[in-house]
Amino acid sequence: MPMILQARKADYGTQAFFSFAFWPFSVKLLWAPIVDSVYFSRFGRRKSWLVPIQYLIGIFLFILSYHIQTLIGEPSANGDKEAQPEINVLALTATFVSLCFLAATQDIAVDGWALTMLKKENVGWASTCNAVGQTAGYFMGNVVFLALESPEFCNNYLRSVPQATGLVTIQGFMFFWAWVFIIATTLTAIFKSESQDYGDDEPEGVIAFSATDSVAGLKLIDSGMPKERLAMLGVPMIPIQIVLPLIISKYTGGNQPLAVFMKAYPARLLMGIVIAYVVWVTPSFKSGESEFPISYYIMLLIVYALHQVTLYSIYVSQMAFTAKISDPSVGGTYMTLLNTITNLGGNWPATIALYLVSHLDIKTTVGETTIKTLDGFYIETMVCTIVGVLWYIAFKPRVRAMQRLEPSAWKV
Repeated sequence: MPMILQARKADYGTQAFFSFAFWPFSVKLLWAPIVDSVYFSRFGRRKSWLVPIQYLIGIFLFILSYHIQTLIGEPSANGDKEAQPEINVLALTATFVSLCFLAATQDIAVDGWALTMLKKENVGWASTCNAVGQTAGYFMGNVVFLALESPEFCNNYLRSVPQATGLVTIQGFMFFWAWVFIIATTLTAIFKSESQDYGDDEPEGVIAFSATDSVAGLKLIDSGMPKERLAMLGVPMIPIQIVLPLIISKYTGGNQPLAVFMKAYPARLLMGIVIAYVVWVTPSFKSGESEFPISYYIMLLIVYALHQVTLYSIYVSQMAFTAKISDPSVGGTYMTLLNTITNLGGNWPATIALYLVSHLDIKTTVGETTIKTLDGFYIETMVCTIVGVLWYIAFKPRVRAMQRLEPSAWKV
């Protein structure tokens, strides 16, 4: 959705406001104890929440498919094609806050179920399943959708006769996945049983990545990179994103899953600087209105691949540690507590980064003309990198000590 908004010339203030839509994932701890403690034992502790929540998501997407065109400021089929309707950012954000609230509640149930569904010695693989599933979801919901929704991509690669629209629309995409949710949930409710044995028994460092993760892609679009081409760069990454968690899990399944985190952290800081450089040189590669040479795409692909290695190393390591120390008796709340700290540590810096990026621009006035001499994105990248280095130096000993604690130290 941020890429769609950027393509419709949304300013960074609008992007910052819309980023609040993802905050339910950062505050889901507030209702996680309810999900853990209120359920119908005959139906299943996790299914009691998972099934109705996923039905609600399906219904929500079904209704939203009829209104999303108005919310994102897309001209109607019978409207004035020259007039660009305004983005209803308030209604759009409120809508996606509601949708993310449902998805966050689903997350709580799934996290708790993973602790009892997997054998104790296999709990570390929950992070692998999570990473592979998110990769598949990103591919379908971002790469495939943006490509098939783009008239330019479809006309160049999939059609012999050009048309004004892509093969799919955002309305049709939401309508399709609404039915997928409803059908998949019905099958889960009927055929998947649940065990009745429920058991008896650092994260603020991500601020260092906020400028790179939340602003860099939007800056590439500002520089003339078509959003569908940027999304298509994710296609070659799919095999890497699927294989990486499987490889990384071999090193996170032991007693020190955060060792991978601490090795990957400096590399990811370095990749933030590299990506800022790529954004810096992007305009010099542009030869037409939106034309870039193959050498530029190769460079972007290599940088993106290296960034994915560092990103997945950190993500899988964190998830493996969370699953390892969580108490199954309150699995949903415990996993949510630990994931909430991580999510909150990523969401509030992203919102601030989007809001401040245009305010940090350094400009020079020559006569009546104002020229931007330094983009605020580079200032943010520099500040975030310094914060990341300081965090790594200060917290490296604490992280090592934390993972040496006995499992009993984490029991509720």
